[in-house]
Amino acid sequence: MSPDVDLTAPRPGRHPLRDRLLALDCRLFEFAAERRWPGAERVLPRLSRSADHGVLWFATAAAIAASRTPRARRAAARGIASLSLASLTINTLGKRSVRRPRPVLDPVPLVRQLRRQPITTSFPSGHSASAAAFAAGVALESPAWGAAVAPVAFSVAMSRVYTGVHFPSDVLAGAALGAGAAFAVRALVPTRAGAVPPARPRTEAPALPDGEGLVVVANSAAGTADRIRALHDELPRARIVECGPGEVRAMAEQAAAGARALAVCGGDGTVNTAAEVALRHGLPLAVVPGGTLNHFAHDLGVEDVRASARAVREGAAVRVDVGRFVCGSRQGVFLNTCSLGVYPELVRTRDQWSPRIGGWPAGMLAALRVLRADRHPLEVEMSGRPHPLWLLFAGNGTYHRMGLAPGRRVDLADGRLDVRVVHGGRRPALRLLAAALAGPLTRSPAHAAVQVNRLHLSGVAPGTLLAHDGEVTDVEGDVTLEKLPQALTVYRPSM
Repeated sequence: MSPDVDLTAPRPGRHPLRDRLLALDCRLFEFAAERRWPGAERVLPRLSRSADHGVLWFATAAAIAASRTPRARRAAARGIASLSLASLTINTLGKRSVRRPRPVLDPVPLVRQLRRQPITTSFPSGHSASAAAFAAGVALESPAWGAAVAPVAFSVAMSRVYTGVHFPSDVLAGAALGAGAAFAVRALVPTRAGAVPPARPRTEAPALPDGEGLVVVANSAAGTADRIRALHDELPRARIVECGPGEVRAMAEQAAAGARALAVCGGDGTVNTAAEVALRHGLPLAVVPGGTLNHFAHDLGVEDVRASARAVREGAAVRVDVGRFVCGSRQGVFLNTCSLGVYPELVRTRDQWSPRIGGWPAGMLAALRVLRADRHPLEVEMSGRPHPLWLLFAGNGTYHRMGLAPGRRVDLADGRLDVRVVHGGRRPALRLLAAALAGPLTRSPAHAAVQVNRLHLSGVAPGTLLAHDGEVTDVEGDVTLEKLPQALTVYRPSM
């Protein structure tokens, strides 16, 4: 056998369909090379180079995130995650599976050719995969931003044929792989649009076109300056009261006396305080997310000032459940969660450190300190039987795991407390981690979950901490957790 024979080369006649497709691919490449593309010589080679190593897409993601809306930030993050998965797949499987050589550059005018030619194999196109993955990922979270990015992504993909570094089929295969990566990321971390809160139960609320009759209590410590300016623009006749975190309750009580509706701008703790006041005075509540964590607003489907203001103008509202804890003569409400055990200790420790080092670092350090401390589990009685617990969590509504994303609620009026318990025993850190990773209805020797509308605890030791929506209080003796079904009217734009 001659040593010059290439055993890997396709043999004519052995795969006629494949040979015809390859021949068509080459003719399309030559057709594109022979045509003059007006204005492309100055743009497409530069655009192709700017996409090397994903630089163009990282810069685009930064620009999208700079718009400072929650949806834009999620769109940017989803685009980068999709691009990363596509690049990983291309570099580990794609390029190694089909070792197709690059096109011959003879038909391509010199002015179009890249100064530095790629040395990897041709199939599939990594640039096209990254462009399609980023654009599709952004579009799945935000169609408006996706429409803005799509022409750039299309141009990057076309530039790979224009500059002669890929055949058309390389680009098509890369684009298909990139789009698939974006959908794979969505399967792991679904978009918020994939879990829109249900429309029921709709209810009546005052429509306030210019915000007249609306009083907004804004927690100035939550960094709400931009949102306050936006509220002035959206609802010019609303009265806005700025206050510190310790003044929210007093300001909300004063505002409720003469308001047709109450609004609150701040994080979950601020919203909890205003909700309690609105509930007591029978007022509808408008929520403007303005803190580090805005779980209730996001689960409600209100992501920014515009969404909240639109609901107030339209009078669009829903009724939501409220959770309540009762301990002797004291009681309080929670819109998100209520818990006993190690989590309230973590919250208190985090709040002590966060003014000095910031919220997220303080949370991490507090978790390490609480989990490493030598302590005994919380002793309580349920149904007349003693239960040692590391953690008791009660959610106002059922929390669902969305792919690999943290749990969230899709129904704020389901009439249920989502109760999860981590039983006492050795190695609390491992038990808590296992409970966090488990499904919502998992039962095991270490943890359990059940959905009820009322839970009674007795024998709670004096000084036991209870956390509700990020606020911490002391409880003892008998503690009852219960639901107030559809007790609160909250503005929410029509979906």
